[in-house]
Amino acid sequence: MADDSRQDKGEKRFSKHIIGKTVVSKSGKRFGEVGDVVFEATTGELIHVVLRNITPFAEKADLEKTKDGETLIPFSAVLALGDFVVVAEEDIV
Repeated sequence: MADDSRQDKGEKRFSKHIIGKTVVSKSGKRFGEVGDVVFEATTGELIHVVLRNITPFAEKADLEKTKDGETLIPFSAVLALGDFVVVAEEDIV
């Protein structure tokens, strides 16, 4: 049973650990950095990653934006969280 609790701890990530990570596609194209995470308050479901320090590649892509002009990436496109946030480019552009 102790093994299960260690596994669970490894799976949990706090938003403060994701903020500032570089967002890249599987092919290595940079989009920018994670500026914030948007979630559904009632369910806790993660909805979007808000980008900051956007790259020229991301500026040219037709990415969703907030009414304030912030660039969004759907959280459903996130493939991996580690040193980088890896996204499936085909799911967002």
